[in-house]
Amino acid sequence: MPRPSDGPIVSPKTSARRGDYQSLDNEIPQDEQQLTPTSTSTSSLTKDSENDFHQSSTTSERLASRGQPNDADLLSSDDSADDDANEDDVRLRPLRSRNQNADGNHNLDTRRGPVRSSYNHRAVLVDDTPSGSSSTLLPKEYEREGNGNEEIPVPKEQRDVGKRIEGFLESERRTLLAESFRTDIEDANTDFVFSDDDEFDYENEDEYGSPIKPRRRDREGEEPRWKRYWSAIFGKRTWWHIGGFFVGAILLIWIALQGLVWYRGDRQQGYVSFFLLLLLLNGIGLGLGGVRSVPWYPAPMGGTSSNWSESYRKAHDMVERMSLVEKVGVTTGTGWQMGLCVGNTVSTPSDSPSLCLQDGPLGLRFADNITAFPAGITTGATWNRDLMRARGKSLGREARAKGVNVLLGPSMGAMGMMPAGGRNWESFGSDPVLQAVAAAETIQGIQKIGVMATAKHFVLNEQEHFRQPNDWGTEYAISSNIGDRALHEVFVWPFAESVRADVASVMCAYQMVNNSYSCENSKLINGILKDELGFQGFVQSDWLAQRSGVQSALSGLDMSMPGDGLAWANGEALWGRQLTAAALNSSVPMERLNDMVTRIVAAWFHFRQDQWAKRGPNFSSWTDKKMGKLHPGSPDDHSSEEVNKFVNVQESQHAMIAREIAAEGTVLLKNINNTLPLSRTAPSPDGKYRVGIFGEDAGPGKGPNSCADRGCNQGTLASGWGSGAVEFPYLISPWEALETAWSNDPVDVRSYLSNDIAHQDLAEQDLCLVFANSDGGEGFIRSDGINGDRNDLFLQRNGVNLVESVAQKCGDGRGRTIVVVHSVGPVVLDPWIDLPGVHAVLYANLPGQESGNALVDVLFGDVDASGRLPYTIGRSLEDYGPAAQVVYKTDDQVPQVDLDDGLYIDYRHFDRHNITPRYEFGYGLSYTTFDFSDLRIKALQEKSRLPRPRQKSDIAPPAYDSSPGLAKDNLFPSNFTRLAKYIYPYLLNTDGTDPGKYPYPEGYDEKQEPSEAGGGPGGNPSLWEGMLELSVKVTNTGTRVGKEVIQIYVSFPEGVVEHRGISKSREEIDFPVRVLRNFDKISLEPGESKTVEMTLSRKDLSYWSVRAQNWVLPTEGEFKIWAGRSSRDLPLVAEF
Repeated sequence: MPRPSDGPIVSPKTSARRGDYQSLDNEIPQDEQQLTPTSTSTSSLTKDSENDFHQSSTTSERLASRGQPNDADLLSSDDSADDDANEDDVRLRPLRSRNQNADGNHNLDTRRGPVRSSYNHRAVLVDDTPSGSSSTLLPKEYEREGNGNEEIPVPKEQRDVGKRIEGFLESERRTLLAESFRTDIEDANTDFVFSDDDEFDYENEDEYGSPIKPRRRDREGEEPRWKRYWSAIFGKRTWWHIGGFFVGAILLIWIALQGLVWYRGDRQQGYVSFFLLLLLLNGIGLGLGGVRSVPWYPAPMGGTSSNWSESYRKAHDMVERMSLVEKVGVTTGTGWQMGLCVGNTVSTPSDSPSLCLQDGPLGLRFADNITAFPAGITTGATWNRDLMRARGKSLGREARAKGVNVLLGPSMGAMGMMPAGGRNWESFGSDPVLQAVAAAETIQGIQKIGVMATAKHFVLNEQEHFRQPNDWGTEYAISSNIGDRALHEVFVWPFAESVRADVASVMCAYQMVNNSYSCENSKLINGILKDELGFQGFVQSDWLAQRSGVQSALSGLDMSMPGDGLAWANGEALWGRQLTAAALNSSVPMERLNDMVTRIVAAWFHFRQDQWAKRGPNFSSWTDKKMGKLHPGSPDDHSSEEVNKFVNVQESQHAMIAREIAAEGTVLLKNINNTLPLSRTAPSPDGKYRVGIFGEDAGPGKGPNSCADRGCNQGTLASGWGSGAVEFPYLISPWEALETAWSNDPVDVRSYLSNDIAHQDLAEQDLCLVFANSDGGEGFIRSDGINGDRNDLFLQRNGVNLVESVAQKCGDGRGRTIVVVHSVGPVVLDPWIDLPGVHAVLYANLPGQESGNALVDVLFGDVDASGRLPYTIGRSLEDYGPAAQVVYKTDDQVPQVDLDDGLYIDYRHFDRHNITPRYEFGYGLSYTTFDFSDLRIKALQEKSRLPRPRQKSDIAPPAYDSSPGLAKDNLFPSNFTRLAKYIYPYLLNTDGTDPGKYPYPEGYDEKQEPSEAGGGPGGNPSLWEGMLELSVKVTNTGTRVGKEVIQIYVSFPEGVVEHRGISKSREEIDFPVRVLRNFDKISLEPGESKTVEMTLSRKDLSYWSVRAQNWVLPTEGEFKIWAGRSSRDLPLVAEF
């Protein structure tokens, strides 16, 4: 039945303060349609029944404690979501040809796994009344296993959840165990012992993993140990470490001797100078060995924020009742494909929740009857805060109505440092402020509905090549190396705003940061995220991004996903029963485990999921059929239950929001002689107007779901590929929408949906619309020779030749050509954009299911062309600089990418080196014209160098009994029926559980000083105090209604210096030419003016000082405040 509307989506504001996020009052639907199931089930953990933990085929009353929404939750409410969990998914990353067919394509279907549940379902009716302009093309209802055309893709069951993956998993497991991960996998009847899986890591766990010496058994085909060690020690990269060490040691000895001689000669000043030189040169020598991440221990405990205090109080009461295995069950996923969602945890007798975690950033992955929203990059191109919030809210509605607790999005990493990066399209653009605003608005929207959002991927997940060990023949994942300042000012900035927006979960990434894996990097998680940013939620791993057991726990990881540790779906975990043993033998302190559990449960309470109707998810990620298995990853599960209820969560309003975002995210780059907007009835002199539509990208191809996870480039491009993609309910192609728009007799529309066009097809056209694209995605899929990261920035599938041919031959050179580009990121346009025949260019990004309708809205002027570029379009890939190049090949066993210029991302690099881009960041034309005037600024307080000192919280974290109990109480219950490959927290035996003194890692200092930059959500609360208020007048000087984006940039004072400690030497601080600090978007009638007011905070005017380890505001010199419509079109400037 029809649902009430939320009213207008966009009501342009005249005042915008970035980051004024409010405490969330979750909107709990008051008029939910109640669906009463005949039975319910969820993943549960109990010692009293052999079936309660994993459930067998009978489900009635088996799992009553799972807190989930009704099947129709929120559908009738007006206010009623990575990595990604898998985000990164969850597919086995393609290593060479191990899992490719003869064509080089993947034949694996690797999806993630959910929570067990079954229930009946009643159809939910939605409003399907058409809305929009008369040219609206109503969606075709494509079947999930179909595509609305002539070709039907292979159903999920035949795509393989089991047999096809089994052989690869076994070879992957052997590779991981024999070559890269040194964990000892014992026989099925013996426990397995913790040891480090990352011997290269500076935060190595070898000596900390277990009081028991790891045991290893010989494995068939394994190299001799001496040979492996020889390779590890004398590999190419390691020589730098050895050389650096000896250079530093020699310099140390020599300078010490010289200093002693000078000192005895009464040259004490010389001694001091030499001592300082000693430290400097020794540091340089040791630095040759590579970048390392410093340790930060112990993990800060949650529950110190007033905003979360009540949630932590409730969590404490629940966690206090839990047994040790219950606690471990909350922190460890049940395993790949061991439930209905891509990630699942068990419920417990203490009433803790069984959580369903599901991708992704633009909609629900592996689910039916959902909305395929425009991608993050398209959303960023709108520069519209209201649409960002509306999209998030719609994502939350659909997630909750499907029974999802944790939505694995939004993504703000990749940041887009590398324009060819495969996953840039999931995020919002190549600027920290644009990313931060879009992420925070999305999070607020999702969590307003009560669904937990996930900020991912933390951090520096900038390329797909080498993100996983062994995928490219290397033992270790790539290390993204970066300095502290660029890390804070660019890559961590959006996560700080996400924490301020109260995000429930943060997902750590696959790759290393400064040679320490992201999910066990204590500086990143403990030091920056939990201490400095004051994060109160839980940190989850990307799927199989956990690289160690004890080390990851001590470094701040709270939840392991999907639960499997070293390989997909093999039933072996780094946590699970290993974490139970680690708590018993004291290698993981009970205080740390209690905090892990409390953070997860507190988030569940914080978003009032304890008030949800107790149902599980009403869909299965692993089958399109109504009946299926609850744990398809286990060969022991022979059940057949109702796993798909086919609940339709698409509200008509969601389609309209998707359409509006796609339209406002379309950027008009070129428009000669007002070629656009088009007329629906403009005839040529002979009474006929001939229009040709050219290119594969204009048509439906084989359907939107013909390739799993959109892992191929065919038909119109509406999404990138990977775990961030969804199965489209329908896709309106440009060809279909244009034929509907030009349905009157005077216009003759002909379509040539191929990239190979004959001259005769072009000769008679008055107007030619040519479509081309550039695709990319996550690295576990290979398509057209692209391994996630694009190989270059050119149009694909012969797109350059197609555009050139059409532009030169349209109407035998007399016709006009309009080019439409769909792309995952920047495309080099120079080969063709200046051709005389190219009259207009539209950059439509990735528009989602309403692609054609949204394009028609812009082409015909039903809405203004108001999109602005969320990145810079250069004239070549080299324009973006050396640090922006993907590392495609390496000889190192530990690939390295040095982001030395990370502070100068995208337009900042172009400005610094005075490179003229083809189109700058923030650029976009309109169908009307605007005038900026009367920029005024007002100081709100005096400049002061540092924020106020951090205030100590008067709220103490929860306290528990630190005793783990007796080992025998954590054994499998008698007569317990186990499912193969399911991850259990129970012990197999009590070996290795005797408590002892544990040698914690170097730097494990329980009196670690908290960061002065911290003290509240996102950082020191004074960082968000207003320093400067500004206003600017904007006037629509044209003849059409239009929308303009007001962009505010800041240039820092010149000559800012810092002193170098006792040497008192001065270092001048380098700044980008200008940086975006705020923006707003308004709508104006012809002749209308509005004064837009904004505020700049202390943080907006500060830089991160590596020496002070704090945000520093320069107090001398003049700031320049710029206002305009792009990073290079800034007509107004004022000084502060």
